[in-house]
Amino acid sequence: MKLVRFGEFGAEKPGILDEQGNIRDLSGIIPDISGDVLTDEGLAKLKGLDLNTLPTVVGTPRIGPCVGSIGKFACIGLNYSDHAAEAGQPVPKEPILFMKATSAVCGPNDDVEIPRGSKKTDWEVELAVVIGKRAKYVTEEEALDHVAGYCVANDVSEREFQSERGGQWTKGKSHDTFGPLGPWLVTRDEVPDPQALNLWLDVDGVRRQDGSTATMIFSVAKIISYLSQFMTLNVGDVISTGTPPGVGMGQKPNPIFLKPGQEMKLGVEGLGTQLQKTIQA
Repeated sequence: MKLVRFGEFGAEKPGILDEQGNIRDLSGIIPDISGDVLTDEGLAKLKGLDLNTLPTVVGTPRIGPCVGSIGKFACIGLNYSDHAAEAGQPVPKEPILFMKATSAVCGPNDDVEIPRGSKKTDWEVELAVVIGKRAKYVTEEEALDHVAGYCVANDVSEREFQSERGGQWTKGKSHDTFGPLGPWLVTRDEVPDPQALNLWLDVDGVRRQDGSTATMIFSVAKIISYLSQFMTLNVGDVISTGTPPGVGMGQKPNPIFLKPGQEMKLGVEGLGTQLQKTIQA
């Protein structure tokens, strides 16, 4: 299934894509794509629906982030060896964890703000995982059973704020609009191998990132198991799993960073695409 949230910011309704790619309104069935809806039992109920009986959403509504009421937005840094190399960092021995403020979450096609005073706003296409079953001390073998589904994420980052302003990475990762999610939440039964997905990102029509989750240092299963040793992962938590090479700070011979008036287009195989314009905050 491909689950979607549509409507104005903060008032999104739940929906589901039918076989023709039309959005069917789920608001008469469930309150949101969140909470118990994301559990195996909740998703099984949705899978049993006759979509032809649901209202078709007309027009082209705004698409919101594909999951609501996110508890935690956890991210993994330097999870592709070639990205670590372009960042001038050693390959991590354990997953590098940082948190992104949930206030950064926005829709996949919403404008992305360049923060005031920013000099180094950067792009990062990533595979994101949405938790569908509480995970605490789970094994790597059990880990994927705790996934509700997968989606596209753009881990937008301000590199100066992240690395040159003291402290940890969070303040460089958490500006409003720095967490586009969606367009869809694709349930895990439609993603048999999360380590076999191509992902890419263009800036103003120029391909900047082109990679595969096959080259992750730490797999999705490893990441979920690892994080569950340190904190409980709850239903609706989101994990962004790292980015392949080609980010702005790694461009040769000189880094390239985003300015207002540019366009990012990005996607992950089978999970849809995002399209964002950059604006001044």
